Amino acid sequence: MNSLDKSTIRDVNLAPAGRLKMDWAKEHMPVLNRLRERLSVEKPLAGKKVAISLHLEAKTACLAELIRDAGAEVTITGSNPLSTQDDIAAALAVAGITVHAKYDPTPEEYKEHLIKTLEEKPDYIIDDGGDLVGILHSERPDLLENVKGGCEETTTGILRLRALEKAKELRFPMIAVNDACSKFLFDNRYGTGQSVWDGINRTTNLVVAGKTVVVVGYGWCGRGVAMRAKGLGARVIVTEVDPIKATEAYMDGYLVMPMSEAAKQGDYFVTTTGNKNVVNADHLREMKHGAILANAGHFNVEIDVEALEQMSVSKQTVRKDIEEYTLEDGRKLYLLAEGRLVNLAAGDGHPAEIMDMTFALQALSLLYVAENHEQIGPRVLDVPYQIDEQVSRYFLEANGIQIDSLTPAQEKYLASWELE
Repeated sequence: MNSLDKSTIRDVNLAPAGRLKMDWAKEHMPVLNRLRERLSVEKPLAGKKVAISLHLEAKTACLAELIRDAGAEVTITGSNPLSTQDDIAAALAVAGITVHAKYDPTPEEYKEHLIKTLEEKPDYIIDDGGDLVGILHSERPDLLENVKGGCEETTTGILRLRALEKAKELRFPMIAVNDACSKFLFDNRYGTGQSVWDGINRTTNLVVAGKTVVVVGYGWCGRGVAMRAKGLGARVIVTEVDPIKATEAYMDGYLVMPMSEAAKQGDYFVTTTGNKNVVNADHLREMKHGAILANAGHFNVEIDVEALEQMSVSKQTVRKDIEEYTLEDGRKLYLLAEGRLVNLAAGDGHPAEIMDMTFALQALSLLYVAENHEQIGPRVLDVPYQIDEQVSRYFLEANGIQIDSLTPAQEKYLASWELE
């Protein structure tokens, strides 16, 4: 059976539109293209199966085709119900990659797509949020036998992996791609910062300048969201539980206060923590009429949507991806994209040039696992520095940027403890 016959997609006739999107992304992903030149000749993954769970849009499709060109048999599914683009899914299925993904599936369908992807019995996995790893370890241990290792894309997934590792239940090595410098410094900060506001602005069609934006969490994603909000002319408030990050936000020029106080002032609220109910019922009761709520964390748990539903006397869709909740006192609050990742559920995700670096890390880390899984053992591993450095070097070269190198004398000086 070929990949198209095995796939679970919405409409194969959407494939040409998906291919146009993929070609545009590929044109702006020079690091992946450089890797493709080498890997398509060497075929280091020949005879191997790779299962991928990522946000299924054009940049992800370029990574999937790179893994295929490296010789692997690839099966892919989405990592968020609202981020799958049906035309991209169709284009990949036509291109020889098995796809199990549709936009806005039911929870049951979403789970079924993940399981079907694992039932291809992959040798390696690329995960985003830990769904594949979670199913393998909790519900389908019968599918663990062939899995030799993999990579994890995001903070939420790495938290779940480290919990598995701490409990001594992790069954294979996983590389924490999110923790690489070439990932969090650029993808989490510049990618999230730009794409979150792309999603919010195209969805609301409202001005940001002069408004108050509350950024919940000041990790790398929160830094990026705050920076771009400031650039759009907003007054920015940051809420935090970590005193070091709160100090950094203050020193970066933002107002810092508890969420109970920020809730009274915000026009926009953007959550970036990876934790649940960081916007809760008490906060919702304090918000002013017209406040807009958006989530930029992986799962739709950061805003207590259940509490919002219970507090509301009515609910209606006022624009695509905007739900209006009317409270008993007449105030209206607006939730974007059901509280799911606003940059992907209501936008196209990170810019292509940013994901070029992140997905190059994924590809090279996957190859590292394939070559070294027996020596690594079942643990969470940082991206080797030489891979991290190589990706940034490729990025600089692609943009025509040259940098200095240490002289032998400088290297010797740095490596010595003796004063000259």
